[in-house]
Amino acid sequence: MKFHQTTLPNGLEVIAELNPAVHSVAFGFFVRTGARDEGVVPCGVSHFLEHMVFKGTETLSAEEVNLRFDDVGANYNASTSEEQTIYHAAVLPEYFAETFALEAAIMYPSLREKDFETEKQVILEEIGMYDDQPMFVAYDKVMQLYFHEHPLGLPILGTPASVTGLTAAQMQEYHRTRYRAGNITLVVAGNTSWEEVLRLAKQHCSHWPEGKHTRQLTLPAGIARQEWIVRDHLQTQQVMALCGGPAANHRWRFAADVLATIVGDDVNSRLYWALCDSGKAEIADVSYNSYDGCGTFMTYLSCLPETVQENLEQVTEIFDELNDEGPTAAELDQAKTKLAARAVVRGERPMSRLTSLGAEWLTVGEYLSLDDELAAIEGVSLEEITAVLKAHPLRLQTVVGVGPG
Repeated sequence: MKFHQTTLPNGLEVIAELNPAVHSVAFGFFVRTGARDEGVVPCGVSHFLEHMVFKGTETLSAEEVNLRFDDVGANYNASTSEEQTIYHAAVLPEYFAETFALEAAIMYPSLREKDFETEKQVILEEIGMYDDQPMFVAYDKVMQLYFHEHPLGLPILGTPASVTGLTAAQMQEYHRTRYRAGNITLVVAGNTSWEEVLRLAKQHCSHWPEGKHTRQLTLPAGIARQEWIVRDHLQTQQVMALCGGPAANHRWRFAADVLATIVGDDVNSRLYWALCDSGKAEIADVSYNSYDGCGTFMTYLSCLPETVQENLEQVTEIFDELNDEGPTAAELDQAKTKLAARAVVRGERPMSRLTSLGAEWLTVGEYLSLDDELAAIEGVSLEEITAVLKAHPLRLQTVVGVGPG
């Protein structure tokens, strides 16, 4: 594998990790904008715009766009998070040029008023669908409470009111300001040549407007509180809790991943053996979520309502023990082996490498090869985990439950 990087005159960054040994090529446009960047624009516009990109250009209808992707057998999609919107596709190498031209074209869609109003109903239905899923309700609420007035607490999908109130003109302005070349990174992984990547980028992206959006990096409040949302038709209680963690570009980010694996992996973690294996909970896990300028540890618990308080008390005991004593050497070695194995498996697929490359470049601004990632995982020490726990002790700081009353 070989890494390449350049920046076009208009500011578009282009990075590629090329591997002639694989049988596909994946590429994506990573736009540095998401829910936290919406500001005075009604929340949900980033996700809404992701939908609108596939509704066509001035010369292509939505049906034609999707048929052309299907004609080349592309595995294509898009996603919106708190901090970025990604448009990606994976194809056989012989269809790379054709698919690239299509993907680049739809990055500047027509945003027709008729399509906008039609898709608005789709978004509202999607919000309603997720509102029927207690895990997503708990996630949105715990993010809102923990981050308080910080923009990371804004719901990615928006709210029925914000989406209903959004106008096509507001979306068009948002696209004009955020979808500028300096705010986008083209990432390529897999079987193609650097010469071909450069040729396609220059041909299809050189005319994109210059400019870059500056993100405000104020620190979140990290509010400590609890809220219980009653849904009497549910049989189980879904609980999510947040506390602080290292930022996405902090040197402790690998140690934070190892720590989360030790305490809350879905198998062979402290929470698994205490709550899941014993039958006290269906799910009990901890994940490390990193953002630009901050991070969190998220605890997720799914169990019967009558066991919630006892389970939360046990989680607190496990956290307190780790905060006071740290993990064992055996736990550290096991967690590092797990994470290394998962990284290798992901690294065998161009689409997975695409995601890793893009995330690292947007948050850290550096290339992280698979060997670099494995070395970083292996380099995590007990002393470093102790430092993470001292700076960011595990606790049930902001807690939200969704379930029967």
